[in-house]
Amino acid sequence: MRHIAVIGSGPAGYYTAEACQKRFGEDVRVDILDRLPVPFGLIRTGVAPDHQSIKGVSRRYAAVALTENVRFVGNVTIGQDVSVEELVSLYDAVVLATGAPRDRALDVPGADLPGVIGSAAFVGWYNGHPDYAALAPALGGPGAVVIGNGNVALDVARILAKTDAEFAGSDIVGYALDALRGTRIDTITLLGRRGPHQIAMTPKELGELTELSRAAPVVAPEDLPPPEADAVLDPGQRKAVSHLRRFALASADKPIRVVFDFFAMPVAIEGDGRAERVIVERTTVDPEGRATGTGETYAIPASLVVSCIGYRTPPIDGVPYDDRAGRFANVEGRVLPGLYAVGWARRGPTGTIGTNRPDGFAITEKIAADIGEGAGKPGRPALDALLAARGVDVVTFRDWQKIEAAEIAAARDGAPREKFTSVDAMLAARIS
Repeated sequence: MRHIAVIGSGPAGYYTAEACQKRFGEDVRVDILDRLPVPFGLIRTGVAPDHQSIKGVSRRYAAVALTENVRFVGNVTIGQDVSVEELVSLYDAVVLATGAPRDRALDVPGADLPGVIGSAAFVGWYNGHPDYAALAPALGGPGAVVIGNGNVALDVARILAKTDAEFAGSDIVGYALDALRGTRIDTITLLGRRGPHQIAMTPKELGELTELSRAAPVVAPEDLPPPEADAVLDPGQRKAVSHLRRFALASADKPIRVVFDFFAMPVAIEGDGRAERVIVERTTVDPEGRATGTGETYAIPASLVVSCIGYRTPPIDGVPYDDRAGRFANVEGRVLPGLYAVGWARRGPTGTIGTNRPDGFAITEKIAADIGEGAGKPGRPALDALLAARGVDVVTFRDWQKIEAAEIAAARDGAPREKFTSVDAMLAARIS
């Protein structure tokens, strides 16, 4: 029998568990550990609440979790309740699938002012992550600046611009909906240090901006390259840029403007005790796509600044770490003997949710090659004994189903659930 521990219950973790089932059949036991009492990681607290079709992939993960040889072990903190070193001693393989839940630092003067937050924090806030439930972002307006030209920046802008009615069917948490209802923001500026050809936004997400009832996307025609220049782009990128071209031609006669400010690099954030404006330097982009400042600066009023410039995997004691890349140091997923990394913890924050599936299968093949028939380590029973001796209150997948049932029962009209936003509330719900 092979015993495998997976640290992290997001997409990378569950795809790895699924791969282990397919590779080893009944001759494997997989324990999926998570710090929170609830599973699914990024699906629950990272995917935008109005993207319910994407969140539906959690049903696939649940099917894996309800099999006999895969188990969810929630409310267990690595480094506090059990160490990686201990897990490696107990399991034939330990897989780090912790994702990249920390914001990459915005390295400009004033980045520490109140009103400046990272996208992980802001997204976690409106998705009800316990770490960010008390965030209280500055929504008093009238200006907000979102730094970044990827889909997360689009998510943030879209959530800020939506009406109550447009959140119907979403699982945005109630406190966030109440706060957004009172926002006075009328201009949301998306800052991109490069140009339209370098955006990392996908056509579907760009197209959603045209569906907003009270907000209109704005693109300056002079920021767009000549139409014939689009020929060098791949089809997806070309379609994305075609959205920008339509935005440049359309009317912006709505109460809220979502402004694409290209060739614009933030160099400072200023204000009297809190964020009031972003100082931006105009850039040029060379043929290789590198942006350089021109020395020309201007200010954009903003009481809220959300930095969407990337993520990092938090280090774990005793695990080699690549500080420059913001992920665990590894060679094709191998970290140390018996220790592996998968998903964003392995490759950094790149790719989509689906990218983690082939990643999980690839790491499983490496595990199979390394452990052969298994080293006969004690695995699950030994972990249970260790956690019980330390008084750890473990949450099972059956417990999660009780928590989920309580969230569904508490949902407002039309919403799929009302999430618990504290660990204590989650733990209480499983025994109510």
